[in-house]
Amino acid sequence: MLQRLVAGLFDLLSPPRCAACGGLLDLRLAGFCDACAPLLEWAPAALTSARDAAACVYGGPLRDALHALKYEAASELVPALARLLARPAGSFAGRVDCVAVVPLHARKLRQRGYNQSALLARPVARLLAVPFLPRLLVRTRDTGAQVGKNRSDRGAQLMGAMCASRRARARTVLVIDDVRTSGATLAEARRALYAAEARDVYTLVLAATPAPEQT
Repeated sequence: MLQRLVAGLFDLLSPPRCAACGGLLDLRLAGFCDACAPLLEWAPAALTSARDAAACVYGGPLRDALHALKYEAASELVPALARLLARPAGSFAGRVDCVAVVPLHARKLRQRGYNQSALLARPVARLLAVPFLPRLLVRTRDTGAQVGKNRSDRGAQLMGAMCASRRARARTVLVIDDVRTSGATLAEARRALYAAEARDVYTLVLAATPAPEQT
Protein backbone atom coordinates (compact mmCIF):
# COMPACT_ATOMS: atom_id res chain seq x y z
CA MET A 1 0.00 0.00 0.00
CA LEU A 2 2.78 2.43 0.97
CA GLN A 3 4.63 1.66 -2.27
CA ARG A 4 1.53 2.51 -4.33
CA LEU A 5 1.04 5.78 -2.41
CA VAL A 6 4.66 6.78 -3.00
CA ALA A 7 4.36 5.92 -6.70
CA GLY A 8 1.18 7.99 -6.95
CA LEU A 9 2.84 10.96 -5.26
CA PHE A 10 5.80 10.71 -7.64
CA ASP A 11 3.41 10.77 -10.62
CA LEU A 12 1.82 13.96 -9.28
CA LEU A 13 5.19 15.65 -8.81
CA SER A 14 6.64 14.35 -12.08
CA PRO A 15 3.79 13.31 -14.41
CA PRO A 16 4.60 10.42 -16.78
CA ARG A 17 5.41 11.40 -20.34
CA CYS A 18 5.17 9.64 -23.69
CA ALA A 19 8.31 7.68 -24.55
CA ALA A 20 8.32 9.16 -28.05
CA CYS A 21 7.00 12.74 -28.08
CA GLY A 22 7.45 13.63 -24.42
CA GLY A 23 3.86 14.76 -24.06
CA LEU A 24 2.03 14.26 -20.78
CA LEU A 25 0.75 10.73 -20.52
CA ASP A 26 -2.62 9.57 -19.26
CA LEU A 27 -1.91 7.49 -16.14
CA ARG A 28 -3.94 4.65 -17.66
CA LEU A 29 -1.61 4.38 -20.66
CA ALA A 30 1.66 2.44 -20.71
CA GLY A 31 4.54 4.30 -22.26
CA PHE A 32 3.11 5.87 -25.42
CA CYS A 33 0.38 8.50 -25.81
CA ASP A 34 -2.82 8.22 -27.85
CA ALA A 35 -1.13 9.94 -30.80
CA CYS A 36 2.10 7.90 -30.83
CA ALA A 37 0.88 4.43 -29.84
CA PRO A 38 -1.03 3.79 -33.11
CA LEU A 39 2.16 4.58 -35.05
CA LEU A 40 4.06 1.69 -33.49
CA GLU A 41 4.31 -1.15 -35.99
CA TRP A 42 4.75 -4.76 -34.89
CA ALA A 43 7.42 -6.60 -36.86
CA PRO A 44 5.95 -8.55 -39.80
CA ALA A 45 6.88 -12.14 -40.62
CA ALA A 46 9.56 -10.93 -43.05
CA LEU A 47 11.51 -9.38 -40.16
CA THR A 48 11.21 -12.14 -37.59
CA SER A 49 11.68 -15.87 -37.24
CA ALA A 50 11.84 -18.59 -34.62
CA ARG A 51 15.59 -17.99 -34.25
CA ASP A 52 15.91 -14.25 -34.84
CA ALA A 53 12.91 -12.38 -33.48
CA ALA A 54 12.01 -8.69 -33.51
CA ALA A 55 9.28 -6.83 -31.67
CA CYS A 56 8.70 -3.83 -33.92
CA VAL A 57 9.68 -2.09 -37.13
CA TYR A 58 12.29 0.61 -36.60
CA GLY A 59 10.87 4.05 -37.25
CA GLY A 60 8.46 6.72 -36.08
CA PRO A 61 7.84 7.04 -32.33
CA LEU A 62 9.98 4.00 -31.54
CA ARG A 63 12.98 5.51 -33.32
CA ASP A 64 12.53 8.71 -31.30
CA ALA A 65 12.25 6.80 -28.02
CA LEU A 66 15.36 4.70 -28.77
CA HIS A 67 17.33 7.81 -29.69
CA ALA A 68 16.38 9.37 -26.36
CA LEU A 69 17.36 6.20 -24.50
CA LYS A 70 20.74 5.90 -26.22
CA TYR A 71 21.86 9.50 -26.47
CA GLU A 72 19.86 11.48 -23.91
CA ALA A 73 20.17 9.14 -20.90
CA ALA A 74 16.37 8.74 -20.83
CA SER A 75 16.43 5.57 -18.72
CA GLU A 76 12.88 6.26 -17.56
CA LEU A 77 11.77 4.96 -20.97
CA VAL A 78 13.07 1.45 -20.27
CA PRO A 79 9.83 0.01 -18.78
CA ALA A 80 7.75 1.16 -21.75
CA LEU A 81 10.26 -0.15 -24.29
CA ALA A 82 10.89 -3.43 -22.47
CA ARG A 83 7.13 -4.00 -22.39
CA LEU A 84 7.18 -4.15 -26.19
CA LEU A 85 9.60 -7.08 -25.99
CA ALA A 86 7.28 -9.17 -23.82
CA ARG A 87 5.22 -10.64 -26.65
CA PRO A 88 8.10 -11.95 -28.83
CA ALA A 89 10.15 -12.88 -25.75
CA GLY A 90 7.39 -15.22 -24.64
CA SER A 91 8.11 -17.48 -27.60
CA PHE A 92 11.50 -18.33 -26.05
CA ALA A 93 10.06 -19.52 -22.73
CA GLY A 94 11.48 -22.94 -21.90
CA ARG A 95 13.84 -22.82 -24.88
CA VAL A 96 16.79 -20.82 -23.47
CA ASP A 97 19.08 -21.18 -20.44
CA CYS A 98 20.14 -17.57 -20.11
CA VAL A 99 19.88 -14.07 -21.56
CA ALA A 100 22.93 -12.20 -22.84
CA VAL A 101 23.33 -8.82 -24.47
CA VAL A 102 25.26 -7.35 -27.39
CA PRO A 103 28.19 -5.61 -25.64
CA LEU A 104 29.52 -2.10 -26.08
CA HIS A 105 33.24 -1.52 -26.30
CA ALA A 106 34.67 -0.33 -22.97
CA ARG A 107 35.40 3.13 -24.40
CA LYS A 108 31.84 3.65 -25.57
CA LEU A 109 30.45 2.22 -22.34
CA ARG A 110 32.48 4.77 -20.35
CA GLN A 111 31.26 7.59 -22.57
CA ARG A 112 27.58 6.62 -22.41
CA GLY A 113 27.61 5.30 -18.87
CA TYR A 114 25.36 2.33 -19.62
CA ASN A 115 24.49 -0.24 -22.28
CA GLN A 116 20.96 0.50 -23.46
CA SER A 117 20.51 -3.09 -24.67
CA ALA A 118 21.39 -4.39 -21.20
CA LEU A 119 18.66 -2.20 -19.70
CA LEU A 120 16.18 -3.84 -22.06
CA ALA A 121 17.53 -7.36 -21.56
CA ARG A 122 17.23 -7.57 -17.79
CA PRO A 123 13.39 -7.49 -17.77
CA VAL A 124 13.36 -10.16 -20.50
CA ALA A 125 15.47 -12.46 -18.31
CA ARG A 126 13.05 -11.90 -15.43
CA LEU A 127 10.10 -12.68 -17.70
CA LEU A 128 11.72 -15.93 -18.86
CA ALA A 129 12.93 -16.79 -15.33
CA VAL A 130 16.50 -17.43 -16.51
CA PRO A 131 19.82 -15.83 -15.48
CA PHE A 132 20.86 -12.54 -17.07
CA LEU A 133 24.57 -12.73 -17.95
CA PRO A 134 25.55 -9.21 -19.09
CA ARG A 135 29.26 -10.12 -19.38
CA LEU A 136 28.80 -13.33 -21.32
CA LEU A 137 29.87 -11.44 -24.44
CA VAL A 138 32.71 -8.89 -24.57
CA ARG A 139 33.61 -6.51 -27.40
CA THR A 140 37.36 -6.85 -27.80
CA ARG A 141 37.91 -3.87 -30.10
CA ASP A 142 36.14 -0.64 -30.98
CA THR A 143 34.60 -1.14 -34.41
CA GLY A 144 33.50 2.47 -34.83
CA ALA A 145 30.30 3.69 -36.46
CA GLN A 146 28.48 1.49 -38.97
CA VAL A 147 26.14 4.16 -40.32
CA GLY A 148 26.26 4.33 -44.12
CA LYS A 149 28.05 1.01 -44.58
CA ASN A 150 26.55 -1.84 -46.59
CA ARG A 151 25.98 -5.35 -45.27
CA SER A 152 29.30 -6.80 -46.43
CA ASP A 153 31.31 -3.86 -45.05
CA ARG A 154 29.52 -4.13 -41.70
CA GLY A 155 30.28 -7.84 -41.53
CA ALA A 156 33.96 -7.28 -42.33
CA GLN A 157 34.17 -4.46 -39.76
CA LEU A 158 32.73 -6.64 -37.00
CA MET A 159 34.50 -9.92 -37.74
CA GLY A 160 36.37 -11.07 -34.65
CA ALA A 161 35.24 -8.07 -32.61
CA MET A 162 33.61 -10.14 -29.84
CA CYS A 163 34.48 -13.05 -27.64
CA ALA A 164 32.37 -15.09 -25.23
CA SER A 165 32.98 -16.35 -21.71
CA ARG A 166 33.42 -20.04 -20.95
CA ARG A 167 30.06 -19.79 -19.19
CA ALA A 168 28.47 -20.04 -22.64
CA ARG A 169 29.52 -23.67 -22.96
CA ALA A 170 26.59 -26.05 -23.38
CA ARG A 171 24.07 -23.23 -22.83
CA THR A 172 21.26 -22.11 -25.12
CA VAL A 173 21.58 -18.34 -25.18
CA LEU A 174 19.13 -15.57 -26.07
CA VAL A 175 21.02 -12.44 -27.18
CA ILE A 176 19.22 -9.10 -26.86
CA ASP A 177 19.97 -5.93 -28.84
CA ASP A 178 18.08 -2.70 -29.38
CA VAL A 179 18.11 -2.45 -33.20
CA ARG A 180 18.89 -4.89 -36.00
CA THR A 181 19.88 -3.28 -39.30
CA SER A 182 21.98 -5.64 -41.43
CA GLY A 183 22.22 -8.36 -38.78
CA ALA A 184 26.02 -8.21 -38.82
CA THR A 185 26.35 -7.39 -35.11
CA LEU A 186 24.14 -10.28 -34.05
CA ALA A 187 25.91 -12.60 -36.47
CA GLU A 188 29.23 -11.76 -34.78
CA ALA A 189 27.69 -12.34 -31.35
CA ARG A 190 26.43 -15.73 -32.52
CA ARG A 191 29.84 -16.62 -33.96
CA ALA A 192 31.56 -15.76 -30.66
CA LEU A 193 29.10 -17.82 -28.63
CA TYR A 194 29.43 -20.86 -30.87
CA ALA A 195 33.22 -20.50 -30.65
CA ALA A 196 32.78 -20.75 -26.87
CA GLU A 197 30.77 -23.95 -27.43
CA ALA A 198 27.29 -22.62 -26.76
CA ARG A 199 24.66 -25.25 -27.49
CA ASP A 200 22.47 -22.87 -29.48
CA VAL A 201 21.94 -19.12 -29.96
CA TYR A 202 18.76 -17.14 -30.52
CA THR A 203 18.41 -13.38 -30.93
CA LEU A 204 15.73 -10.83 -30.06
CA VAL A 205 15.71 -7.12 -30.90
CA LEU A 206 13.34 -4.35 -29.98
CA ALA A 207 13.30 -2.97 -33.53
CA ALA A 208 14.37 -4.21 -36.95
CA THR A 209 14.99 -2.16 -40.06
CA PRO A 210 13.25 -3.47 -43.19
CA ALA A 211 15.43 -4.37 -46.16
CA PRO A 212 15.07 -1.92 -49.08
CA GLU A 213 12.82 -4.36 -50.97
CA GLN A 214 10.49 -4.51 -47.94
CA THR A 215 9.90 -0.76 -47.71
